[in-house]
Amino acid sequence: MADLIKNLISGKWIESQGGSTFDTVNPANEELIAQAVKSSADDVNRAVQAAKHAYKEWRLMPAPRRGEILYQVARILEQRKDELSRLMTREMGKILAETRGDVQEAIDMAYYMGGEGRRLMGYTAPVEMYNKFGMALRDSVGVIGLITPWNFPVAVPSWKMLPALVAGNTVVWKPGEDIPASSAMFAQVFLDAGLPEGVLNVVMGAGETGSALVDNPDVRVISFTGSTTTGLKVYERAARTGKKVTLEMGGKNAIIVMDDANLDLAIDAITWSAFGTTGQRCTATSRLIVHKAIKPKLLDALIEKARNIKIGD
Repeated sequence: MADLIKNLISGKWIESQGGSTFDTVNPANEELIAQAVKSSADDVNRAVQAAKHAYKEWRLMPAPRRGEILYQVARILEQRKDELSRLMTREMGKILAETRGDVQEAIDMAYYMGGEGRRLMGYTAPVEMYNKFGMALRDSVGVIGLITPWNFPVAVPSWKMLPALVAGNTVVWKPGEDIPASSAMFAQVFLDAGLPEGVLNVVMGAGETGSALVDNPDVRVISFTGSTTTGLKVYERAARTGKKVTLEMGGKNAIIVMDDANLDLAIDAITWSAFGTTGQRCTATSRLIVHKAIKPKLLDALIEKARNIKIGD
């Protein structure tokens, strides 16, 4: 692990222009994992300009070739799955079984989107005028800004960046401030897979870094995953400059248990949903709606199950 986690801009790992840093620590024992650069608006703009420059060539690369690079991303992730999973567990706290699943989602997504390189098909349409032919082709948009949270360090960004890349867009990614080391290791995979310089750029930092990305006029699309409060602010600010926006925000999820339910199965499902990913997940259960006939039995069993959960390093 490097002593300093840097920004990835134009294919190189570089320090922030202002020199500010922040710590990333193991939540189980407060071990210092590394320091990371804290990006300013100038750093973000530098990354956006790198992506804008790289877009000129990347958009012209044949889509099947772009897909082949994503296949290589999948293969390298398979080789580094355990190493990346262990770093993710150290840095953000969910257990190894879950971080391995997190990386596997990115592997699956890379293979899937790699195949899309040969499926980026348009369509023909009947035209109402004589001697005319109607045809639609898929085209890229430009620079895409991604803002992702800490709870799924690899899966969530993979859902966003891999489709964007195979379609010919370039990316500036602002990962959650709690996972700079994991994010840097994930981004390095793309460099090692042969992704051209500037096609994927990473800026480390917190809210002000994300704000600079949202406000940058050369970013055409913003994709955000995080809290509802922040997401609505992102939507409002991005709309001022005509950006396309996709949001994945928090929920208030319920499990309904009827009196004829399999209680053992229900208890397992409730425990996993409420405590998986250390409870920090937009689909985590926060409410139980239980038939009154089985409420006491279910409640006692759930309490006992919760008592047996091991918490710590």
